[in-house]
Amino acid sequence: MRGTDASATDDAGPVIEFRDVSKIYRSLPRPFPDRTVRAVADFSLRIAPGEVLGIAGPNGAGKSTIIALLLGYLRPTHGSVRIQGDDPRVFVERHGVGYLSELMTIRPRWTAEGALRRFAVLAGVAAHEVDGRVDTVIARLGLEEHRGKAIRALSKGNLQRVGLAQALLRDERILILDEPTHGLDPVWTQRFRDIVGELRRADRVIVIASHNLDELQRLADRVAIMDHGKLQRVVQTSGAHGASSGADIAYHLTVGAGGELVRDVFANAVDEGRGDFSIPAISLVELNRGVAQLIARGAMVTALVPAHSALEQHFREVVGEGV
Repeated sequence: MRGTDASATDDAGPVIEFRDVSKIYRSLPRPFPDRTVRAVADFSLRIAPGEVLGIAGPNGAGKSTIIALLLGYLRPTHGSVRIQGDDPRVFVERHGVGYLSELMTIRPRWTAEGALRRFAVLAGVAAHEVDGRVDTVIARLGLEEHRGKAIRALSKGNLQRVGLAQALLRDERILILDEPTHGLDPVWTQRFRDIVGELRRADRVIVIASHNLDELQRLADRVAIMDHGKLQRVVQTSGAHGASSGADIAYHLTVGAGGELVRDVFANAVDEGRGDFSIPAISLVELNRGVAQLIARGAMVTALVPAHSALEQHFREVVGEGV
């Protein structure tokens, strides 16, 4: 989604603000039942220039509605959404937004390069710049050997890379990426992390919606966790594990010797074989005391890691262990 003037925003970059936003979907008129669904309720959040914000939540949490509101596809039933003080639709038309949708639909007979050329024209890239911009994104997304292939011949991962390439055709100050690593292999998942690092800029906002909590933990500065249409928690991903709640957490323990001592020290530990143990939720004080006892008794501790990432721990606290 692009406008015609990507450079006209303030030098400080765009600020995105959701203020008490609610979105209610209403059913069609009769003969259908008169029903309403509150997809988003009382959502307030400010995203600053230079920030990478993650959005996480189970299916039906309201993530897609938030993105549609941010893109100007929908208007809030209550509250307001502003980008640099403008209505989102107005901002997009004036300045443009780089957007990767969760599901890419491209004509199957088009080639990867042909599709990107068409997207560049639709994006408002000047005619004399199309060749250069298309070549740049093809190189950035490693699509050189696939540029002449028909879309229908591309693997799921390569099609996803074409989608990412089109989102980067213009040097937009807002990038909205919906499930960007879906279908990517481990090599390109790692490369995507590098690309996000390269795209970070003081005057740019990057919004990433994903079910992959590990990726959001690595990529985002903050993650907004949604459930049942509400913003439940905003997690600063650079913080210490579990710092927000101080809750007991579970760990994985590996010993090179002294495995027979582990259950003497940690009575609830589960032996997973080959020196690996799961330690159910425990406080840091108890954990350190137990590890000290193991080492004092001759055990060789080779690894001790949280069972869940910091973000996953927050997610479980907010959404529930069953999700």
